[in-house]
Amino acid sequence: MGDFHLHITSTLGLLLGVSLAAGVFADVFHLPKVTAYLLVGLLVGPSVLDWIPEIHVDGLEPVLEFAMAIVLFNLGCEFTFSKVRRIAAHCLPLSAAEILLTCGLVTLGLKLFGYGSSTAILLGCLAVATAPATTILVLKEFRSEGPVTESTGFLVAVNNFACIVLFEFAFLLIHLFQGKLDISMTSELQWLFSNLGTAFVLGIAGGLIISYGCGLLKFSRWLVLLMATTTFLLGACESLHLPYMVTFLVMGVTVANTSDMKNKIVGELDHLSGLLAVVFFAVHGTHLDANAFIAAGGIGALYIVLRMAGKWLGVYGAARLTRQPLEVRHWLGTCLFAQAGAAIALSTIAANRDPELGKPIQDIILGSVVVFEIIGPLFIRKSLLRTGEVPLAQAISHTNRTPLEQVRAVVDRFRAAIHQDATERTVANRVKVADLLRKTNGIVQSASFDEVISHIEHSHDNTYPVVDERKRVVGVIRYPLLSNVMFDENATTLIRAEDLASETDSFLYPDEPAQRAFELFEAETDDCIPVVARAEPHELAGVVRRSDIMHALITQHRKTK
Repeated sequence: MGDFHLHITSTLGLLLGVSLAAGVFADVFHLPKVTAYLLVGLLVGPSVLDWIPEIHVDGLEPVLEFAMAIVLFNLGCEFTFSKVRRIAAHCLPLSAAEILLTCGLVTLGLKLFGYGSSTAILLGCLAVATAPATTILVLKEFRSEGPVTESTGFLVAVNNFACIVLFEFAFLLIHLFQGKLDISMTSELQWLFSNLGTAFVLGIAGGLIISYGCGLLKFSRWLVLLMATTTFLLGACESLHLPYMVTFLVMGVTVANTSDMKNKIVGELDHLSGLLAVVFFAVHGTHLDANAFIAAGGIGALYIVLRMAGKWLGVYGAARLTRQPLEVRHWLGTCLFAQAGAAIALSTIAANRDPELGKPIQDIILGSVVVFEIIGPLFIRKSLLRTGEVPLAQAISHTNRTPLEQVRAVVDRFRAAIHQDATERTVANRVKVADLLRKTNGIVQSASFDEVISHIEHSHDNTYPVVDERKRVVGVIRYPLLSNVMFDENATTLIRAEDLASETDSFLYPDEPAQRAFELFEAETDDCIPVVARAEPHELAGVVRRSDIMHALITQHRKTK
């Protein structure tokens, strides 16, 4: 027994066990589960309690890369060419401003505080990267939808690609001016573009294999195909030293545009996403080094402040100049604070290529990542709540029942055995309409047909409230009815939103129980119902979706079992 050493599989089991406890902790303190998993990984890792051997931390690195690959593939699957064309017009100015200001602010700020030009430039390039796994999985956890959520996914993808390119170019130029290039600048550029090009080709090939295979094979074999393709390409990228993040992002985009079963493919991977999220962030937490944060000192704190300022100010300024909605101006930038994978990987490359230049940079990145990975999910959560892109019920976790509540639950189950719908009524009355509210300003009744279509393109609903100048609901537009006028160019120039609206008697108040919404949906075919204030003039507060009602009822019903 004296020579007993914990096996790496037991280490993984230990991480899953403490992560389970962390999930309860997150429920009690209303934290994003991502933050809880990171914190518990940090706690049991080598830098604090040291329950996890450092050799096991390194041995679990492939788990991190695999989880990251799946997340990037899922992210890429969101970008059909039609969607990219639609969102690029308003997202590209935001992305360009945010990248330039973040890079410039970090570079100039560090330079003014006395740090070398080479160090400042490389840290400025690395500051652009946003952690894709952390950001996207928090969005998935809260089931958010809306312009901020959609723009966040786009900016995360652009950020990481831009970071890789900027870093490589900056490193080449620094070595050129320092006279450290072993080969010509042309050869270095050819190597860079060759690597990026190969990563693109592998991603396209992987996407085509999945699109073709899923169309050919039985559904029960899809997961094997997805796993085989992902693991093989991940290994190929490691062997060829290619940026695997580019490969899997491109693979997802390829599937999105070559398969009519994209949603089913993503849904099949979602069976793994819950477990992968736990493993990824728990393992990633063990990699965080609290001592590195302390060692980073003043320059680490300065880097953190300048990077956050660059992200927020860049998005805010560009959104204001392009007259984008207030929620985008104020809250999109705060969704981009998380930083991990790309920045850590590139800082490691810098340290290997030029230890004298790269080691201080790696220390600063490793120290600041501890902060960004903990506060990043908290800022995303706050942003989603303030923009109304997530139902309140998704962000609030209910605590476990007290002993008295458990007695009541037993009585409820007995009643349910006698009256089948007793449990559903009890659950539905516990959840309020306000908990499931998704904010929307509706469509102004004087809006032109083009403005109506623009609103619909940014919505996930099929029913749209129409409001007057006092924000009172005057009717709803139902998507199926638009087909009568969509292709009549003469009519569309004359039509206003009020001409397309149908009267509706279905309204909800925020303080009503979800049971009331459930009853209205049973009598309606609409996918959402307007929610209005009780006080005059009964202003539109938002909408409640049929899918959110069903999700809440199912979730609460499971908790009563």
